[in-house]
Amino acid sequence: MRKWVAAMAVWALACGGGEPGAGAESEPAGNRSETGTPAVTAGTGTVHEVRMLLTDDNKYVYRPASLTVKVGDTVRWLNVSGFPHNVAFYSDKIPDGAREFLDAVYQNDTAKLGPLSGRLMTQPNDTYEISFVGAPTGTYEYFCTPHEALGMIAALTVTQ
Repeated sequence: MRKWVAAMAVWALACGGGEPGAGAESEPAGNRSETGTPAVTAGTGTVHEVRMLLTDDNKYVYRPASLTVKVGDTVRWLNVSGFPHNVAFYSDKIPDGAREFLDAVYQNDTAKLGPLSGRLMTQPNDTYEISFVGAPTGTYEYFCTPHEALGMIAALTVTQ
């Protein structure tokens, strides 16, 4: 297990995509979104943005790392720096019924990395959206597959 974690850490650093420092946390210009963003039903509420980045002090983070949304809201993850990034949910750290909901969300994502896991975003300004229309309430813990071993983990709480 230690060898796997070490290998993932080395891979993540090698694939870090960009140097930390000068402007690593700055907001990218424009908002170029790739096609094929999975969505079962269009969101009816607020769109919340989560930035995915490599900070100036070499930490891979989701910002904010904790977010509360309502059923019907949409979450848009924005690839800022330190890519590649993705959004993958822990199968044992989601509410009852959330697996079925997330499976439906990811069913049309032909580039997904696996169950409960979206595609890799490799370019600045890439976005990934999930509409939480009809989602079970509760806390959804998620991570970035390439950077999980480096602490890129976050939580999303869905309320009524």
